Formats: sequence, structure tokens, C-alpha cells
Amino acid sequence: MRATEVAGDHRGRALAAVALAQFMVTLDMTIVNVALPSMATGLHIERSQLPWVVNIYALCFGGFLLLGGRMADLYGQRRVLACGTVAFALASFGGGLAQNEAQLILARAVQGVGAAVLAPAALAVLTLTQREGRERTRALGVYAAVSAVGGGAGVLIGGLLAEYAGWRWVMLVNLPMAAGALVLALGGVPGGTFGRRRGRLDLVGAVLATAGVGLLILGVERTEQVGWGSAATLGTLAASAVLLLGFALWEQYGPMADPLIRLGLLRRRNVLGANLFMALLVGGQFGAFYFSTLYLQTVLGFSAARAGLAFLPLTLCVVVAIQISTRLMRRGVPVRLLLVPAGLLGAAGFAWWAALEPSGGYLGDVLVPSMVAGLGIGFSFVPLTAAATGGLPPQEAGTASALLNSARQIGGAIGLAVLVTAATARTDHRLAAGAEARAAATDGYSLGYLLAAGFLVAAALAAAVVLPGRPKPTAGVPAEPAGSESTGAEPAGSEPTASGSAVER
Repeated sequence: MRATEVAGDHRGRALAAVALAQFMVTLDMTIVNVALPSMATGLHIERSQLPWVVNIYALCFGGFLLLGGRMADLYGQRRVLACGTVAFALASFGGGLAQNEAQLILARAVQGVGAAVLAPAALAVLTLTQREGRERTRALGVYAAVSAVGGGAGVLIGGLLAEYAGWRWVMLVNLPMAAGALVLALGGVPGGTFGRRRGRLDLVGAVLATAGVGLLILGVERTEQVGWGSAATLGTLAASAVLLLGFALWEQYGPMADPLIRLGLLRRRNVLGANLFMALLVGGQFGAFYFSTLYLQTVLGFSAARAGLAFLPLTLCVVVAIQISTRLMRRGVPVRLLLVPAGLLGAAGFAWWAALEPSGGYLGDVLVPSMVAGLGIGFSFVPLTAAATGGLPPQEAGTASALLNSARQIGGAIGLAVLVTAATARTDHRLAAGAEARAAATDGYSLGYLLAAGFLVAAALAAAVVLPGRPKPTAGVPAEPAGSESTGAEPAGSEPTASGSAVER
């Protein structure tokens, strides 16, 4: 089935379903953070166990993404999107009714699995139902915008719900969104699979990938409590490396006709460059936003709701930048020419943010640098998604979507752990030297912002080196239509245009 064969009204409902599902998933990545103190009080959760409410979601989300993406390719994007949405909704309902710590953490784990199933299926639905060219580029802009708004809105909505309605509504708020996404998906997304008949799921590859990625995220997430040099961390990371190596060998040499991921996909410069950029971008972004929340509440004395409102200008800048980058892509500007300056602009914003003071204020120390960083981040989203998913055969759309989401989760986990470790070490050093607590904490945050800026400089460098340059269309070679039966082979040095097609330099 091709995107051109999907009726126009169905394409609109499919895009709405994708947008709502993606908003729900990104909302849940941040909405719980500001409600953690209320959850701890309401369920008597020990402080040492509280991070698991957040970490278990990231662990399951990141660990099951490749499996979820491949399931969408093999068993149908609508079916997998619907199943993931139902699982997410049921877990949210269970979490809202949780009576103890174990029930809440279990609900968050199932939420993570549901998100890992529905997120790659949703992005695959977008790329497979929207026609190549202006329509798909516009749809990618909508997808990027709701992702950005969802992450920012999570902080705001979580703070407001925790303060005025109770922490349980932080979980229950997902129910109407899940119901809406399910109805839209069932009514607007065609059934069956795009581009190929069903195959068999690579169970060995699925177990190796899920366990390997899960242990990697687990090992990194726990460094704040046990340290990077502990036996637990080193053992977990070593086990992860062994499993991921085994996964790569199995995918390359195993007997499966339908591997979980075709390793040749990562040899595409567009796919590799986009995933590297995403991992570095989110690694810096998550850490910087984490420090911002702490600085606003522990140094400037903001309430949870006020801290959430403080992120609104940044979110608006991200949305504005997404709209501008979408228009530039529709005019055929190459991905690399957008991502390199976007990474550098984001790095400049984070470096400026590092100049914050313990006696500072919101306007000079948070608002202006956050807006600069938001513009850089916003310029990145649409080109990244286009490069990572464009020009691929339809039977790999879910896998490519899962790869991009995995880069987001793994990059965010590693980046946050590295930045928090460095910032904590700087703060402890300043405290040992006799510095006042707020000044010591601020020094730690400053170092974290500088490292975040370094992550974005590295992302810009990755885009400049790995991604191909300006495309030069080859005479007589038409762009490949969405949903065509291609082999997925890409000419060396090709670059996705605004339509997502690969054209030779």
C-alpha cells in the first residue's frame, strides 16, 4: 500500500492520531518529575527508591523500542499502535489508583513498554500515510512540534496537577488522550502492513537487544547512587556490552530471514548521522533542563507550578524554530545545512546559561539563554526525523523510527548521568572548600551547562562530518514514491531532501 492510496480524510485522521499519541508519550517523560515529592508523601516512598518512579519508565521505554518497531513492520502499524495505546492507558489507570510503591513502579514499567510499542509505530504511520513532498514535511513539522510541546507541557501540567489536583491526576490525565488516539487510529490508519507480507519476529535478536539496551540504561541510571567505578555499574555495563555484541553478531550471521534490524541500515550516512545527532542533542538537553528545574526551585525558590510556567518561553521558541525549519526544508534546504547551525546555536544558549549566579534572577539567568537554546533545539527536530526515516523502504519504517527513539532514550540517559555526576562532584568539592550551599550548587549547575554545550558542539560536528552535503539531483532519476517496493539501497553520498527521498550528490 502506498501513501497516495490512503484517502485524504484518512491521512488527516492518521496524522491526528500520531500527534496525539506522540504528545502523550513525550508528556509522560517529564510530567512525573515535578510530582515526585507528592508521590513520595502520598505513598510513603523512601527517598532512595523515588528515582525508580522515573527510571523504570526510561528503562522499559528504551529497552523495548527495537522490538516495538519491528513488531509494527511485521504485524501492521495500526494494530501495534492500538495495542501500545491500550497498554499505556491501562498502566496509567493502574498508576492513578496505586496504593503502594510497588504498584506505582509496576504501572510505570508497563507504561514504558506501551510507549516503546506505540512510539515507533506512530512515526511509521506518519511516514507511510503522508505523501512525499510538502505534505510529509508539514506532517513532520506537526510531529516535531507536539513532541516539543509535550515535553515542555509535562513540566507545567505536572506542577499544576500536583499542586492543585493531587499527584494521581498526573497518571490519570493520560486516559482521555489515549482514548482519542485510539479512536483516530482505528478510523484513519489502514489495516495490514505497508510494502510486504508478514514475517517472523526475530525472538533471539529481540531478547538480546532488549536486555542489552535495558542493562545499558540501567547501569547509567544508577551511577548517581553507586558511582561510575562501582562493581555494580561496571558489571552491568559489561553485561550490556556482551549482549549488544551478541545481538550484532546474531543479526549479521544468524539464520533468521527477518532480522530484528538490518545492520546495513546503520551504514546509511543519513540514518547514522541523525541518530548520533539525536543522542548528543538529547544528552545535553536532558541534563540542562534537569539543572534548570533544580536551580529555579532550590536556588531561586520557585514553586513547582511556577517552575513549570518558567519553561513556557523556551517551549514557544522551540515551536517557532520548528515552523521555520519546516519551511526551509520544504524549499529544499539540505539537512546538514540546518543541523550544523542548529547544534551551534543550542550550544551557545547552554554556554550562556552557564553564567548563572546564586543571587541571580529569572530574566537574565534563565529566560534569555533558555530562549536561545530553545531555538537551536527546535531547528533540529524536523531535519533529524526526516534524515532518520526518509528514503527507506516501507518495511523498515518502524525499525528506523525505533532507532531514532532509542538514540533519544540512550543519549538522554547517558548524558544526564554524565552531567549530573560532574555537577555533583563540582558541588561537593566547593562544599568541602567551605562554600555556601547555594553557591556550591550553582557552581555545579554551571559546569553541567558547559558540558551540555559541549554535547551540542559534538552534535554539530557529527552532522558536518557524517551527513552528506548539498544534494544534486541526477537527471532522469525520479524520487522514489512513498511506499514503493525498494530494496532500501541508497547511493553513496546521498542526502534526503524535504520530501525525504534520497537523491545522489
